[in-house]
Amino acid sequence: MTVHTTIDSPLGELLLVGEKSATAPGGTALVSLSVPGQKGGAVVQDGWSEDAEAFTEIISQLRAYFDGERVRFDIQCVEGGTDFQRRVWQALETIPYGTTVSYGDIARQIGAPRTAVRSVGTAIGRNPLLVVRPCHRVIGATGALTGYAGGLERKQRLLVHEGALQSA
Repeated sequence: MTVHTTIDSPLGELLLVGEKSATAPGGTALVSLSVPGQKGGAVVQDGWSEDAEAFTEIISQLRAYFDGERVRFDIQCVEGGTDFQRRVWQALETIPYGTTVSYGDIARQIGAPRTAVRSVGTAIGRNPLLVVRPCHRVIGATGALTGYAGGLERKQRLLVHEGALQSA
């Protein structure tokens, strides 16, 4: 059963989508976390149930992150995507809090050729779990903030929050 809720955050309203799970802490596995206006973000569908209580554990972890009390998430997620996307997304999960890497670094980490940087960027752009799977920690080779489905302002805000970027 697909459930959803919204919460306020420093990034604006977050839409959480999950699936009931007997093995997930709190009983819900996260399918998607998206922000308004996100390229490719989730949209509530007919048949989904609004159930804030299903996300109690996930919301607690998100609030702790935004309050500066948590640097990693312990959230069961529903895996989707292609094999290549899953490899890229797994690499994202290894980027330490407060640090950044380049798209080329991710390509090297997954054993992809240097020419795969665009494919890596596309896979990162399809990450359905903003914040939780830290795609905001990937920047251009020159250090420029590039590409973020939730918008570059939100990417900058997250990197400043984590201390990986000085506030402007």
